[in-house]
Amino acid sequence: MLYKKDFYTVESVTSGHPDKVCDQVSDAIVDACLSEDPLSRVAVNAFGSHGLFVVGGEVTTKARVDYENIARKVYKDIGYDSDLKVIVHVAEQSPDISQGVDAGGAGDQGIMYGYATDETSEFLPKGIVLAHALARGLEDVRKSGEIEWLQPDGKSQVTIVDGKIKTILISCQHSDYVTQEEIQSVLIQKLISKLVEDASNIEILVNPTGKFVQGGFDADTGLTGRKIMVDTYGGLITHGGGAFSGKDPTKVDRSAAYMARFVAKNLVAQGLAKECFISVAYAIGRAEPLMIYAINEKNDNFSGYVKSHYDFRPSAIIERLGLRKPIFQNTATYGHFGKDGLPWEAIIQ
Repeated sequence: MLYKKDFYTVESVTSGHPDKVCDQVSDAIVDACLSEDPLSRVAVNAFGSHGLFVVGGEVTTKARVDYENIARKVYKDIGYDSDLKVIVHVAEQSPDISQGVDAGGAGDQGIMYGYATDETSEFLPKGIVLAHALARGLEDVRKSGEIEWLQPDGKSQVTIVDGKIKTILISCQHSDYVTQEEIQSVLIQKLISKLVEDASNIEILVNPTGKFVQGGFDADTGLTGRKIMVDTYGGLITHGGGAFSGKDPTKVDRSAAYMARFVAKNLVAQGLAKECFISVAYAIGRAEPLMIYAINEKNDNFSGYVKSHYDFRPSAIIERLGLRKPIFQNTATYGHFGKDGLPWEAIIQ
């Protein structure tokens, strides 16, 4: 057992959460660059706060990208209509970094982790799957118009005790006219009860402060890469600290983490493990990983098997997973893992 399955808490956030707005803008820029120039080098961060939005970073590309227009479009598509002052400050990638990457080396040093479990069809812990489903559900019923008083910002949280759901917590931005009693009643009926078999024995908390009218950048700041646990394994599994969004696939923070998930999921799917944990480490500018380590729930070591069957050099990862394509904005919400259609989620037949 690689994490304590009978007792843990995990969370997710909606697309309108300030940090996730920034992640989506950063990944929309990555996609815009890759769609015109698959060899683009992109490292973009976004920051939003009380009417101000800043896009900064390093981009080397042949693509013509309107950073401000992308930021405004993503913001509007999420569901916000307040005005933003947008500042763009983007430079080219440092030649000291690019000379190593040009030779096929890693775009940075670091440690990346991958994980999979046979606990759910998504190959993720059930609490993580439910937390994402609740947060995504908030967005779905808002955008469909089914719940007219919902606004874009929101969070979900799930606590598992003795392997069962003990508590569901939802914080959702809402219009001022609706009561908290109505919010809780409607969310239980139209969201929670559709995702859990029996909500009667679950503690359900909705907007514990009693009110959540002001949200988004009007209430809080946002920053790219500040929801790395939501993006991965909920904090149940070790994280190397490197965020994903805003980075092209030469950055192993992103591509190697995807590869580690791909390998872990396939080892579980092949019946070699019920749970699989993989760690890989890189030096900037060097292609071969410094370390590859893989174990299952019994602590059996699969490192040799992984090294002989899977190529973790950055260029090989990019080629195997097709990471030069503009597929990344879809990853910026509701987790980078467990979704259909992503190449690192494919199971080898």
